[in-house]
Amino acid sequence: MNWLLDLNSSVNSIVWGPPMMIVLIGTGIILTIATKGVQFRRFGFAARQVLGRHGRAAGEGTVKPFQALATSLSATVGVGNIAGVSIALTSGGPGAVFWMFFTGLVGMATKFAEIAVALEYRQKDAAGIMRGGAMYVLAKRFNMAWLGAIFAGFCALAAFGIGNMTQANTVATAMRATYGVPDWVSGLVLAALTGLVVLGGIRRIAEVASVLVPVMCGLYVAAALFVLLSNWSALPGVFQLVISSAFTGQAAVGGFAGATVRSAMQSGIARGLFSNEAGLGSAPMVHATAVTDHPVRQATYGIFGTFVDTLLVCTLTAGTVLSTGVWSSGLTGAELTGQAFSVGLPGEWGGQLITLALAPFAFSTIIGWSYYGETGFTYLFGVRTNLPYRIAWIVAVYVGATGGLQVIWQISDTLNALMAIPNLVAVLGSVGFLQQRMREFFAEHG
Repeated sequence: MNWLLDLNSSVNSIVWGPPMMIVLIGTGIILTIATKGVQFRRFGFAARQVLGRHGRAAGEGTVKPFQALATSLSATVGVGNIAGVSIALTSGGPGAVFWMFFTGLVGMATKFAEIAVALEYRQKDAAGIMRGGAMYVLAKRFNMAWLGAIFAGFCALAAFGIGNMTQANTVATAMRATYGVPDWVSGLVLAALTGLVVLGGIRRIAEVASVLVPVMCGLYVAAALFVLLSNWSALPGVFQLVISSAFTGQAAVGGFAGATVRSAMQSGIARGLFSNEAGLGSAPMVHATAVTDHPVRQATYGIFGTFVDTLLVCTLTAGTVLSTGVWSSGLTGAELTGQAFSVGLPGEWGGQLITLALAPFAFSTIIGWSYYGETGFTYLFGVRTNLPYRIAWIVAVYVGATGGLQVIWQISDTLNALMAIPNLVAVLGSVGFLQQRMREFFAEHG
């Protein structure tokens, strides 16, 4: 087993290292140019689609467009937005926030492109559910079904680790540390709640996500804004610190070891990519289920989703940590974010906010990623595997909460990064086609 972990560690250092980051960021820049800055020029259009079209979708699909967006956000707005941002700050310094923000900006173009391409080649499965993703694009557009099968396999296996067991374990650990709840109790509760949702398939997942995600994001954003407004006098200094540290690598607060420009870039870019998953090919699988009359229309939802995930939630987390001055305290992860809210919010409950937020954030990731993994299995083995996969998913929640099979957690992180390779083949190979579809759509819809 040790040889497998050593091999995985070596591969992981490559696929999540600077070369892959350069590829993913470079893809975002290329697509920003190819789409003429669609994330900037069409952001207003995207916001109007998301906020003004509830219940009025037309065309083919399985769930409403907003429900598809909410489900994709449920899989990305999670523990990483709370703990991951603080880890990026402590490892890369305040300058990491700038690079995280930059990653979100170019990631909006990547997410737009991969969703548009995925919707063009989606198809109904034997049960009548609309399915799509890089695997279908590779098979139908490029006649590379073998590469599509590799993507589907990576996705189906990676889901159990990053989208399931690590999330469940994070909740169980927090509940045990804060409230003394045994891991097995947390595991049973999480598994039961997961079963109630995922056994109903994508329709029930989308219905729950469309309620859960706006509520949990809204409350978290409100709390973070309260902290920022309470420390408004510190904000100009925070802004200056972020910008200067991004290009000089110098930390302005004593007690911090100091971060180089390279570490600031690497930490910030990594956190941005982990957060919005732009280029990894996950979100297009659920956006492909949306009822829509044109691929480009639904793709604009991806622009808005990346904005919410990285440019809003992650940036606000970083802002609370920096504006309260706790970022150089020696803490990291969820503890550091919790300390920021404890300092910034009145009363004793501020310190418990992060523990309370971790549960719905992690749960939303679990139900969102269940559909991604299921889609991979469905592509490989057909709809007959749906129920067995869902049952295995529920069991894995309990196993993860109680700390079992940690080797899967480590390997899944590598498999998640490897999803990017076949996905980028599908997206970058379709740039000309994407431009054509954009011209058609926006010529009619402004």
